[in-house]
Amino acid sequence: MTIQLNREAVTDVIKNRPRLWVSETRQSLSQELHNRPSVQMATCSTVSHIAVRINQDQRGKEFQQLCTLCARYNAPPPESDACCYYQHFTGFEIRWERHLEFSSYTFIRKGVSEALFDSFAIEFVPQQWFDELVGELVSAVNLVLRAEPPSDGLLRQAFENYQVFGSTVASGRANVFTSFRVHSDGFSRVYIETSQLNNYQAGRLVQRLLEIETYQMMALLSLPIAKALSADVAQIEQRLVGINQSMASTKDADDGEMLSALSHLANQTEQILADISYRFSATDAYYELVCSRITQLKEQELNHKERLSEFVTRRLGPGVKTCQALTRRLDALTGRIERASGLLRTRVDLSIEQQNQKLLAAINRRGEVQLRLQQIVEGVSIVAIVYYSMSLLDYVLNALESVDLALDKILVKGISVPVLLLSTWLAMRLLLRTIKKHTH
Repeated sequence: MTIQLNREAVTDVIKNRPRLWVSETRQSLSQELHNRPSVQMATCSTVSHIAVRINQDQRGKEFQQLCTLCARYNAPPPESDACCYYQHFTGFEIRWERHLEFSSYTFIRKGVSEALFDSFAIEFVPQQWFDELVGELVSAVNLVLRAEPPSDGLLRQAFENYQVFGSTVASGRANVFTSFRVHSDGFSRVYIETSQLNNYQAGRLVQRLLEIETYQMMALLSLPIAKALSADVAQIEQRLVGINQSMASTKDADDGEMLSALSHLANQTEQILADISYRFSATDAYYELVCSRITQLKEQELNHKERLSEFVTRRLGPGVKTCQALTRRLDALTGRIERASGLLRTRVDLSIEQQNQKLLAAINRRGEVQLRLQQIVEGVSIVAIVYYSMSLLDYVLNALESVDLALDKILVKGISVPVLLLSTWLAMRLLLRTIKKHTH
């Protein structure tokens, strides 16, 4: 009876517990954590995996093609906004996953034929559907998962006499063999020998190997771009060297022309950086994913064969470093152009400052000449005023003589000249001082 009461109390608490409203964002983020789960794979299985590079404009057509394939096998189609689709068809299983830059199709079939890489689930899909598949093929892998260890003769036959790389993975519970080559059927090939992995562990191992193959191809997409741009970058560097030499050795060079050339080089460099920034950043991200997946394999040496990690780091690493080196080279080139432009602008500013100083000196000299002329004009003006004043004084003296006033005209005129000069000069100084006071 006591247990029954406790159960009822617990039930009441659960019923009365407040419930939180779940937003669409939280729901989608929670769902994202559970997207693309690992497949559980039987020990004897074959897998065909293809990855196609696709842009946003092609997503609608991609969805229609996937729906067409579902209709052919009377299977329910995926949701229009789905980022993954897993379905069992007649005789095989299909897994479609949408990634940011590419989409992957994985066809899984139980059972392995005696002749390795001879029969795969992809054969159930019509060739016409593959011919119309939208996007650019990036990688294609045929994978065999079997419990029996392969002989050297079987490996040579399966991998068409190419060099075989192999490793013991998953802490010694499985062996992996591959050639990292595109074989006569257009697919790369991977052989997994295991009898100690459960279905989930086998699925995780297969997923890692397929991701390594796909991500390393996506990482290498930048390598042809880097090789093609190396010549253009070298040409820009040579032109910059020529401009720097002209700046250092020629004083009579056209600064405006050099500044225009530097601006053109800066525009070219920034355009290249803008064009490759996303692609090269994606290369770094894919390379990190490849290295992470290889680390997760937990490789050990197998029969003196070259390990998968050794091949990937030895072949993929230099390609990625080439792209990274070009990015650093462009960044350094941008800095050099900025420094050269700064030096040239400083040179232009100094030249303008020197011209301004010369102009100010000429203006000062012109001012001094004008001042001297003004002083000469003032002196001449005083003399002219005194001269005309003496003429007026002569009329006055003549008038006084007519009234029999006894005056010595010569003496009066002699005395009047310095008096008139002094008074006129004082009057002119007073007038100029008054004008300057009002103008300021």
